[in-house]
Amino acid sequence: MNLSPDPRRFLYRDDALTPDSALRLTADALKGCDDGELFLQYTASESFGFDDGRLKTADFQTNAGFGLRGVSGETTAFAHANELSEAAIRRAAETMTVLDPARGARPAAPRRTNARLYTESDPLGLIPFSRKVELCQTIDAAARARDPRVAQVTVGLSGSWSVIEIVRADGFVAHDVRPLVRLGVQIVVEQNGRRETGYHGLGGRYLYDAFFEEGTWRRAIDVALGQALVNLDSVAAPAGEMTVVLGPGWPGVLLHEAIGHGLEGDFNRKGTSAFSGRVGERVAAPGVTVVDDGAIGERRGSLTIDDEGTPTQRTTLIEDGILKGYIHDRLNARLMGVAPTGNGRRESFSHAPMPRMTNTFMLGGTEDPGEILARAGNGIYAKSFGGGQVDITSGKFVFSCTEAYRIENGRLGAPLKGATLIGDGPTVLTRVAAIGNDMALDEGVGVCGKGGQSVPAGVGQPTLMIEGLTIGGTAA
Repeated sequence: MNLSPDPRRFLYRDDALTPDSALRLTADALKGCDDGELFLQYTASESFGFDDGRLKTADFQTNAGFGLRGVSGETTAFAHANELSEAAIRRAAETMTVLDPARGARPAAPRRTNARLYTESDPLGLIPFSRKVELCQTIDAAARARDPRVAQVTVGLSGSWSVIEIVRADGFVAHDVRPLVRLGVQIVVEQNGRRETGYHGLGGRYLYDAFFEEGTWRRAIDVALGQALVNLDSVAAPAGEMTVVLGPGWPGVLLHEAIGHGLEGDFNRKGTSAFSGRVGERVAAPGVTVVDDGAIGERRGSLTIDDEGTPTQRTTLIEDGILKGYIHDRLNARLMGVAPTGNGRRESFSHAPMPRMTNTFMLGGTEDPGEILARAGNGIYAKSFGGGQVDITSGKFVFSCTEAYRIENGRLGAPLKGATLIGDGPTVLTRVAAIGNDMALDEGVGVCGKGGQSVPAGVGQPTLMIEGLTIGGTAA
């Protein structure tokens, strides 16, 4: 029998707020609204920064509060406070008076789920502080011992544990407990006065234990060091329009940014997305199937329920090149006459929810990655991406490659430095010429930004060949 304390003790105290009073206050505040909820949250988080052979930063903090949202028609009223008390909720309820009274029947409460996609254990308190610092020291020492060209090692370790409860005026109550951990290793190498950098990160909704397995942290070193050493031999990237082969896994961030945001319900309801009004039309090459799936166990972008209480699910957005639908929160789903997809997300209690991706990826095809490379002939192979800029509504993007190679006569050639991919998502989808059988999800480092809010997200894809993509390079 599990006798661990109820995690909701961080949200409710008899002298400030109880579950019964939260229900009563919510029902009273939102009685004239079409929809809305009281969102309660407690979060504990920590981070460690190990650099230049010593612990540079260590941080621990807790935060608690609520957000009260009322929705009438297309109008939202939202108030929040970093205080969990009846008095604070009553003050927030005054904001709801700006809304017009509801005119129609209220939408049904979210459906219930018995799923549990991750542990409820608190990762922060299970491993002592000293062991976390020791792990960072071990990684630093092992990385420096691997190669004499290693000039700097930076290790980042972080974790958070969040307890949320969603209370609705119709009596619906749901809660979730969300762990999240991340490990990152960055290595700088130097040779003949030239310095290059490599990075590898991993994480998800699980406990720190996996990071302490030697095979896990050694692989992080291997990947980061390998990337840095490859870049020591890199040459200036060419510029122009050419065939590009994208590697599996993390390069799916291009799909996420350039295409995924355009498939979110709010942009399509407002008609500002390149995909607006195109359900049922061909928007991508045959074979291209894109899904958003927030119900994959322990993934960084996964949630048992979204931040409105709707269970997450697998939603097919594009199937064999045909646009099938969008991802929705409750508001946009109601206004567009469809069902919510479990994609109402918010950064914290101080933010209102909006339609957001969870884990968004392209499904694999049937082609062997080696054969795809051979078919490419001449072009560029992009294995990993760093930063990028994207216009969400048009899908126009510029992405920088952190590891890329020239393709010459169907074989990998010299590593490239300074390669950028330039284009727009809707066009790129139509130029997919080959889809590999090696679909992979990223290893758990993605952060998605939208409307001033950041949330953890996952990406993925198989090896892809795209014809006629513009490359920005620095070669003369």
